[in-house]
Amino acid sequence: MAFTKNNDEAVSPVIGVILMVAITVILAAVIAAFVFGMAGNIQSAKTVAITMTQNSTGYGTATINGGADLPTLSYVTYSINGAKEVDMFPIGNTTVGRYNSTQTTVKGSRVVLIGYFTDGSTQMLVDKQF
Repeated sequence: MAFTKNNDEAVSPVIGVILMVAITVILAAVIAAFVFGMAGNIQSAKTVAITMTQNSTGYGTATINGGADLPTLSYVTYSINGAKEVDMFPIGNTTVGRYNSTQTTVKGSRVVLIGYFTDGSTQMLVDKQF
């Protein structure tokens, strides 16, 4: 009588562990490449201080108070209730202490001030409901 050994295992446990580790390393490398590749396009927030108030006649008044990125601020526009943007501080008028008023009343309106910077970026500076 001949005895034969039945081997039902397709891959030994050591080879299985090595394959699992290799798959994990490759997956981690692909995810890291994807995440770090996307992070290169993220810009940091600009630091500019502008206050927006409502004056006694109901118009909005914006005042530039300063900020580390103020020297790179080109100009500022505003929008009331999502309407077309209007210049608030034209080019060259973005220094500390400058103030300007909206052309319409802001009572009961949402006012958004948007800053345009010398590096081509834009940023919402004020979002206020009156």
